[in-house]
Amino acid sequence: MATDDKNLNIKIRIADVEPIALTIPRDEEASYREAEKLVNTLWNKWIDKFEGDNSSQRVMAMVAFQFARLYSKSYNQNVAVNKFLTAFEQQLNDVVVKI
Repeated sequence: MATDDKNLNIKIRIADVEPIALTIPRDEEASYREAEKLVNTLWNKWIDKFEGDNSSQRVMAMVAFQFARLYSKSYNQNVAVNKFLTAFEQQLNDVVVKI
């Protein structure tokens, strides 16, 4: 159900938790659905893999940790790229000024 032209009300279903209602920017629905799919895919894989060994809550904690680890790794890579680009831009500016 749409709330206005810019926002959209959706429900996401994560693992065996009751659906979560969200109001999101309409143009970001695809990324929300993709995130929902990625979490559920990993949760389903691990809940089957660790059947009998872990509770649903423990598996969800493992899934959350995996995504946090990947986020941290990507963030640190982005910081490194930004530093490189800043230094490269400065080198280019130095060359242009000399010309």
